[in-house]
Amino acid sequence: MRRTLYNSLFLAGLATVTLLVLRSVFPSEATLELDIYVLLVGALAILTAMVAAQRAIPVSRSSAIAEALERGPAEAQRPPDLERTERLVAMGTATAFDLHYRLRPILREVAEQRLADRRGIQLDDDSEAEEALGGQLWEVVRPDREPPGRRFAGGLEPDALGAAVARLEEL
Repeated sequence: MRRTLYNSLFLAGLATVTLLVLRSVFPSEATLELDIYVLLVGALAILTAMVAAQRAIPVSRSSAIAEALERGPAEAQRPPDLERTERLVAMGTATAFDLHYRLRPILREVAEQRLADRRGIQLDDDSEAEEALGGQLWEVVRPDREPPGRRFAGGLEPDALGAAVARLEEL
């Protein structure tokens, strides 16, 4: 910045000396010389101001539009069904109501599909279903299970739910 200012001052001083020499050599052309001098000094002032402004506010190497269009790495998103199932599991382990009305239908559906596909057993009609599922899982998915009397009673323990899911995976 200072270097540009010094260069501009030097050039303005040189123009002033040139103006004085020209006025003494050609006194009749004073108005033309003065006009040229004012244009030259004004151009130097504008150039100095532009350089100062450019250094004060650096110019970006890329445009804002190009930066906006660049896509960053995609964030890994969890499937909505997984999040929903996690909420249902958390609620099913918290209260008996949520276990019976929210988590139980999912467990019944999985058990029904597994039994029908792998063993040809119907969950609601076959007496073999209780034996195939095991006592703990059968208590949750059996067709004649009564709704809980106390809605806010404890749900299925996490260990028991883990054992039930493991049993479903074994089928």
